Amino acid sequence: MQNTLNLSVAGMHCGSCVRRVATALEAVSGVQVQSVEVGSAHVAFDSDKATPQEIAASINRIGFQASIQ
Repeated sequence: MQNTLNLSVAGMHCGSCVRRVATALEAVSGVQVQSVEVGSAHVAFDSDKATPQEIAASINRIGFQASIQ
């Protein structure tokens, strides 16, 4: 099943941060990145393959603070 998720991401301040977050999200099985901007990310995901908490954790692991909106 396809769902969407909006995340608030603290600690981002440049294009490099945007690329790092996008890369981390793309590595999560079942996730399709819709957009990543400084401070936020929007993804579509397959709920059979990933949970919102797992998606947020992928961002937290690289040093940013993701919260589900």
